[in-house]
Amino acid sequence: MGSNEGADLGARAARRLAETGLYELEPGLTDAEFTRIERDYDFAFADDHRAFLAAGLPVNVPPEDGQTWSRPWPEWRGGDTESVRRQLDWPVEGVLLSVEHNGYWYEGWGRRPADGTAALDKARRHLADVPVLVPVYAHRYLPAGRGSFGHPVLSMWQTDVISYGSDLADYIHQEFDEARGEVEESWNPRATAPFWRDLL
Repeated sequence: MGSNEGADLGARAARRLAETGLYELEPGLTDAEFTRIERDYDFAFADDHRAFLAAGLPVNVPPEDGQTWSRPWPEWRGGDTESVRRQLDWPVEGVLLSVEHNGYWYEGWGRRPADGTAALDKARRHLADVPVLVPVYAHRYLPAGRGSFGHPVLSMWQTDVISYGSDLADYIHQEFDEARGEVEESWNPRATAPFWRDLL
């Protein structure tokens, strides 16, 4: 039953994006393409994220001046693998930047080594075990994991992490729907991914 719910959620998110008319959508990713992507980058899409990309693959438009990401939609089909890899590495690299330059230290890692290089090495070892986050759009991420769905979308900027949608469909509404209105005070998505939820 769960995978159907995840597929429905992803399809609903794809419909919402299509209805905005903001982006061209190519045909969705095929099973063979999902297999290649998951093998090449060593993760599995969550069910809703997979269904979203299977319904239609958003195409990047030329960036506006000053836009942080020139290609905010990950180019899973035929894109530059280095660019996709950088987007996949962004959350972990952001935490490492905060460890190196801002004195950040996660209490679950134990005592911070006094030596900066040793601290970075220790942080890197711990971060190798945290859940993989998969880019949805620019620095907005969903946790990886087949058989999972309904996670809040997280906006990642070093250790500044906020929820940007209670799930993928809500995220599309929050990010792209000009008619969205004000967020209700009761809106309080609960992040699900260990470690990352502690940065909220």
